[in-house]
Amino acid sequence: MINYTSQYQTQFEDFSNLCQLELDPNNRWIQLGALLPWDRMVEVYAKRFSPNMGAKAVNPRWVIGAFIIKHKLRLSDEETLLSISENPYMQFFLGLQTYHPEQLFSPTLFVELRKRLGEDTFDEFSRTLIAFSEDLNPASGEKDAPKGKLKIDATVADQYIRYPTDLSLVNEARVKTERIIDELWGLVGDRLAVKPRTYRKKAHKRYLSQSKKKKASKASLRKTLRYLLNCVERNLGHIDQMLDMLDGRAFPLAHKYQRQLWVIHTLYDQQRGMYEADSRQCDDRIVSISQPHVRPIVRGKTGKRVEFGAKLSLSLQGGYLTHQTISWDAYNEASDLQKQAETYRLLTGHYPELIQCDKIYHTNDNRTWCTTRNIRMTALPKGPKAKLSAYQKSKQRDEYAERNHIEGRIGNAKQALSLNQIKAKLQGTSETWIAATLFVLNLSAFAARSGVTF
Repeated sequence: MINYTSQYQTQFEDFSNLCQLELDPNNRWIQLGALLPWDRMVEVYAKRFSPNMGAKAVNPRWVIGAFIIKHKLRLSDEETLLSISENPYMQFFLGLQTYHPEQLFSPTLFVELRKRLGEDTFDEFSRTLIAFSEDLNPASGEKDAPKGKLKIDATVADQYIRYPTDLSLVNEARVKTERIIDELWGLVGDRLAVKPRTYRKKAHKRYLSQSKKKKASKASLRKTLRYLLNCVERNLGHIDQMLDMLDGRAFPLAHKYQRQLWVIHTLYDQQRGMYEADSRQCDDRIVSISQPHVRPIVRGKTGKRVEFGAKLSLSLQGGYLTHQTISWDAYNEASDLQKQAETYRLLTGHYPELIQCDKIYHTNDNRTWCTTRNIRMTALPKGPKAKLSAYQKSKQRDEYAERNHIEGRIGNAKQALSLNQIKAKLQGTSETWIAATLFVLNLSAFAARSGVTF
């Protein structure tokens, strides 16, 4: 006999009332809620808002807790609030006194808060958490003497965008300029005898024919690319002509169309220049029309030579991962070593005794700077190779191998918290998303140090 309860047997009214539900005190949300320095974090949050302006504010603990839940469980804005409304443990974590079945606030508030709070707020949350952890576990010894280990590395937080190709970008520009022409035709159609021709069906068929080829020759690719570039050039000419008919008034369409037009003009100039020079490189290359701030970052990783997103300079200390730089342009991360050591000193009151890094950081400038401050680096000394004892060789290998800890933490951030799929659209909100992800990663380390699995 199968143990099964029919859908007609149990009625909603007969189900146990949630008011009588006994929460498990060992639940992770309850334990973490009791550990966190909520008052300190709310003070940081409150700095970004004026108490005398705007409508009634949402409870700051709700907002901070909702961001933690969102990034920990990798949920969308809507799913985060639905999950909270369905889960009494999450509501207890947020500080609610009774079960609240409705959504706490609108999902659109997440977008506004990402713009308002910025990466600095979540950086300060991380620093607050680290300081609170140090208060619970105070360090011993002299304050100014170098001690401790600092592990540093760099990575890319990939934006959640389609892999860009020249053909797909130019075709997208063609489609968007056709849409702008349609919008402008509604304003100036009475002044033109016929609507400007775009040949969109023929262009779309030409693009599909090329993009579906499994092994396209360079000659056929360049021929199709030239055709699409000519389409974009013709469309931009039609748009300029139609705008001139509006007697120099402000841009008549929504701001998004104006922004698209600016980006497409730049994209066209770049693509036309690369086509004529038969090159694949140009300065400040646009790889996404909707996110023109994103740049290709050449990393040289196996199977993923180029990544598209922000480059992060990261440091690991005491299990906590913090970032020094977020850059949308490629740069040499070796220039960040000294700033990362100074940040370590700000947080702890002393320099690290050892900086564990890979070879790109072993510049003469960094070697000299570390030597004058009695800081060791995991770098082989220059000059003749010194004779080392078996113990010294073992210690040298172990110290360099320990640098893998930061590689592992970066892997955790990407695999467990989707640091490699940043889904915010704007530059500022993307940076906030990155900082929030690192904050939640540090929360996991903080919980682990307190014996809570999170």
